[in-house]
Amino acid sequence: MKDQELKARLDELKRERSAVILVHNYQLPEVQDVADLLGDSLDLARAAAGCEAEVIVFGGVHFMAETAALLAPDKIVLLPDPAAGCPMAEMIRAGDVRALRLAHPGAVVVCYVNSTAAVKAECDVCCTSANAVEIVGRIPPGVPVVFVPDRHLGDHVRRLAGRELVLWPGHCPTHVRLDASHVAAARAAHPGAPVIVHPECRADVREAADAVLSTGQMVRFAAGSDAKTIVVGTEVGLLHRLSAENPGQRFVPLAEGTLCPNMKLATLEKLVWSLEDMQHRVTVPESVADRARLAVERMLGAGPIAPREADDG
Repeated sequence: MKDQELKARLDELKRERSAVILVHNYQLPEVQDVADLLGDSLDLARAAAGCEAEVIVFGGVHFMAETAALLAPDKIVLLPDPAAGCPMAEMIRAGDVRALRLAHPGAVVVCYVNSTAAVKAECDVCCTSANAVEIVGRIPPGVPVVFVPDRHLGDHVRRLAGRELVLWPGHCPTHVRLDASHVAAARAAHPGAPVIVHPECRADVREAADAVLSTGQMVRFAAGSDAKTIVVGTEVGLLHRLSAENPGQRFVPLAEGTLCPNMKLATLEKLVWSLEDMQHRVTVPESVADRARLAVERMLGAGPIAPREADDG
């Protein structure tokens, strides 16, 4: 089938199934173009929590679909390609978090949303790259903080929040490919162009950039900027959205090869097949779901964050 036929079939299936398509900014252009909502992890979590459709098709990776299933337990959540995982999420296990709690009694454990539901269930609160500093700021002074699994985002938060964090040595394989030499080369090739990078980048990249932003914040930065060229240090999928929404500007990648293979597994055909066969449903076991959901809901809430044991009385 041609793309137009696939899109027509997808629209038909969405009506039949009462479905909505949530898509992350790193997905293939063809998947981004059929999204009912295109956004970063925080945008998509909020959308899942308030979703009125009966079926959510998730253009993203497994932990994102899990988060949607946690926040919309009465919905059917489908992942078009079950092989779409996240290497960072696999760098920590639930047992690792339990060991961290034993080593740091009384600490609040903050979990980046790029993690499995089983890991979230062992943590006190989740965060995204967009709200991590705010989340840590809600933890009372003097309370120890453990941050998992991304040490680079954790280091960024540590610096902005002005407090010590215990960091787990996880990372995003795509973002750690970038280094300060890429920033220097980009500045030489594009004089005067602002360089914006993701907080999953290493410290030398963040220090050399003009701004450190989540993908959603990058979208807003571009919309508010009068720069003709912007250098973007994150997964290259975001450049499609930036270019589409800002036709008068040019967006160039900080370096070639900043691509996440897992984020490219969903295709237009797979979206159609997923809805036709209602296949690759993502669920979370009840024994994990309630505790993991609490960590995500705390992120979306307000007020101080204490260790879960204290809340449980």
